[in-house]
Amino acid sequence: MSTTKSGAAGERPEDVSAEQVADYLALHPEFFEAHGHLLATMAAPGRWSGGVVDIQKVMLDRRIEEIAELRNCAIEVIETSRTNMTVQTRTHAAVLALLTAITFDQLLRVVQEDLTLLLDVDVAVLAFEAGDRPFAELVASETRYLKTGAVDELIGEDKDVRLVRDVRDDGTLFGGAAGLVRSAALARLRPSRTTPAGLLALGSRSGTFHPGQGTELLQFLARALESCVQRWHGKQG
Repeated sequence: MSTTKSGAAGERPEDVSAEQVADYLALHPEFFEAHGHLLATMAAPGRWSGGVVDIQKVMLDRRIEEIAELRNCAIEVIETSRTNMTVQTRTHAAVLALLTAITFDQLLRVVQEDLTLLLDVDVAVLAFEAGDRPFAELVASETRYLKTGAVDELIGEDKDVRLVRDVRDDGTLFGGAAGLVRSAALARLRPSRTTPAGLLALGSRSGTFHPGQGTELLQFLARALESCVQRWHGKQG
């Protein structure tokens, strides 16, 4: 009897074979009901023996992946919303700056000087199609002149906005800043009885603009600028 006790006491856990464990669990299927905490420390197999897929584990892994994807989507939506709010606030400030101009010359200065700061771009240009006979009232150092039909060529017929990821400008549009500009946003200014067709060009050193971005706020800014140009140019002319 003492020999049996000493043998049991001397038996080490590592001496227990996998077959013995399997046999024990087969004889005691209720074991994990009483020792459920052990399951948390166990590594579940990807497949059971015989090549049969462990459906429960597959479903669990898939659910974990779905939760991770949903979390990433939520983070992306939050970041996008914050960015959109920032762009919206900047655009509203830019429109208010345009509306504060009390002369056409001051409006041109707002475009060239204030819009770059408010919209966080490197250069802002107001350009008009003038052909060989530019409008005398529009002649200013802040204004660029384009050939007839250039707006359609740059933006596209029947389009009001174009976002360009990689800009190649010979100075026709951005002048001396052409070498700095790497991406651009172009917005059409529609002609009126007193003004020719034109565009607002925003240029950035980095890849700020690219196709696929929303253009609603840029169109809103262009319509506000278009209205201001027509109003002050009409009064000045």
